[in-house]
Amino acid sequence: MPSSDHYFSAAPASAENLRTITVPLAGRDREVTTAGGVFSPDRLDTGTAVLFANMAPLPPSGNFLDLGCGWGPISLTMALSAPHATIWAVDVNERALDLTRRNAESLGLTNVNAVKPEDVPDDVVFTTIRSNPPIRVGKSELHSMLERWIPRLDERSDAWLVVQRNLGSDSLQRWMASVFTPGFSVTRAATGKGYRILKVRRHGTPPTAPIVLPE
Repeated sequence: MPSSDHYFSAAPASAENLRTITVPLAGRDREVTTAGGVFSPDRLDTGTAVLFANMAPLPPSGNFLDLGCGWGPISLTMALSAPHATIWAVDVNERALDLTRRNAESLGLTNVNAVKPEDVPDDVVFTTIRSNPPIRVGKSELHSMLERWIPRLDERSDAWLVVQRNLGSDSLQRWMASVFTPGFSVTRAATGKGYRILKVRRHGTPPTAPIVLPE
């Protein structure tokens, strides 16, 4: 793609170059459509595969957020696995959103909303966030993005983020731990293939009381 064209560009200038690939989603190989100008158009990227292998099961329902959806692997997996949930697939890249909508339709999914960030209603809170966030947008933009969305977790809900170790996962973990407080906890849930799975938990109000066992 042109040097000024990135997967986080709002309107990629590169040729669309549609292609069909087969990828494992929700326990089965499935055909999806990808294109140039989006993240990892030729395969399921390693980070997302590590996320799928290490994250907790999805809640049965609620509003789920995929931040930086690309052509849709995380959103499609959540929609297939939790058909009673509403999936918000968020991206600034119009081509990515179009591909996610196209793939959801081809898989018979009606519970995916592929939208720009500003099109998510302000009153929506999320039962979970699952994301391979766009680290290459830069630290300032990434921090602003997380400050916008992490506080919209519902109480007693989690965000699961996969971040490559050599792209700053440990410093991102420290930053989130310093920013999302009080009421949140940030932990490293898993490590695999050079990636960290960072889990952000929003605790309840009041905090969950300890279990007192009878003597």
